[in-house]
Amino acid sequence: MNTTTKNTPIDFQMVTRKIKDSKLESPGRASIREIKKLIDDIEKATGEKFVRMEMGVPGLPPTRIGIEAEIEALKTGIAAIYPDIYGIPQLKTETSRFVKLFMDIDVSPEGCIPTCGSMMGSLAAFMTINRCNSEKDTTLLIDPGFPVHRQQLKVLNQKMVSFDVYNYRGNKLKDKLESILSKGNISCLLYSNPNNPSWICFTETELKIIGDLCNKYDVIAIEDLAYFAMDFRRDLSKPGEPPYQPTVAKYTNNYILTISSSKVFSYAGQRIGMLVISDEIFNRSYPELKKYYARDLFGHSIIFGTIYALSAGITHSTQYALAAIFKAANDGKLNFVEEVKEYGEKAHIMKNLFVNNGFKIVYDKDEDEPIADGFYFTFSYPGFTGEELLNKLLYYGISAISLAITGSERLEGIRACVSLVKREQFKDLEYRLKKFHEDHKN
Repeated sequence: MNTTTKNTPIDFQMVTRKIKDSKLESPGRASIREIKKLIDDIEKATGEKFVRMEMGVPGLPPTRIGIEAEIEALKTGIAAIYPDIYGIPQLKTETSRFVKLFMDIDVSPEGCIPTCGSMMGSLAAFMTINRCNSEKDTTLLIDPGFPVHRQQLKVLNQKMVSFDVYNYRGNKLKDKLESILSKGNISCLLYSNPNNPSWICFTETELKIIGDLCNKYDVIAIEDLAYFAMDFRRDLSKPGEPPYQPTVAKYTNNYILTISSSKVFSYAGQRIGMLVISDEIFNRSYPELKKYYARDLFGHSIIFGTIYALSAGITHSTQYALAAIFKAANDGKLNFVEEVKEYGEKAHIMKNLFVNNGFKIVYDKDEDEPIADGFYFTFSYPGFTGEELLNKLLYYGISAISLAITGSERLEGIRACVSLVKREQFKDLEYRLKKFHEDHKN
């Protein structure tokens, strides 16, 4: 489309003006929250509703079991009482049961600690792990990844290295990881599985490679499970029955899991997640921790040192909510996977709309298997970088984020989140994609 063309679904002049008013050098390089603010402003100014795919937030009602448990807890007066930093007993017990029944791993309740969402969990992990051994002062991010993890390490002024896993799937992952871990300076590595933003899911082969190398080089794997059991290609919903949520914990005891309530239970607004630390790491002594904490034990340091410094305990009532949700899932009374399958169904439809109008899926396979339909997908359009494409799509009433801010090397790509797109918007999305394709195809 010629840049002088004004015939776009959203008023060309108004979009241009609001981009200028935002003071963003380029929306395609903006953060998720900056994009959200820009789209809010454009919608308000034009009265037009965007197909909004920039924010990874739930699009379904919160799990009712949690709400009811939280209300009952508040009625008892717990709002006046500081919660224990390490969590209420029933939440710790049910979390331990949950990872056993849905992941088939054994973790003591002691190592199951509530945090203000998974983001606080990863921050606490970075703060503590990178003080354990002065020779291991660098975090490895297996990208693409959640941009805030990068931001956390920058704020902490901690060293990081990263690589895009796209070209290192399957057995290729071993040599790439070994080339980095063998330098001896890596304290921990982090990845999400399923992955934000690409929705790739590591295979058992890949998880074993990660676990084996963590053992070999004494590195802690931080496994971000924000989208727990949401690989809908397999039924991971039956407690105590295979298949289970895949995990590196099958192959190493050097692990920390962050389990979120935000997406799989649609409980994002209450800001609670679980930090699950393996028994071996929880009880391990790191003499250098005494420079910063009262004791040299990892579990004691992360709870009474790091987490205590971040918060005087996680909101009391939400702990009762998550405990009730986990208990219902553990007892087979809540099929939480069934409740979120809508995301996969919407992704399947939306991906077809994009592909049928000249777009391509960027991260498209897990080794030889087609990628799952889920919370996110990635797309590109021939001839554009992700930054350029996002800037253009704003005029067509479509918002997302560029993969450039996720550590991805696929700079032609954009991440789309399906959660806030309603089915009644599909016709509008199709029209806008067709219009874009008509204006830009060769």
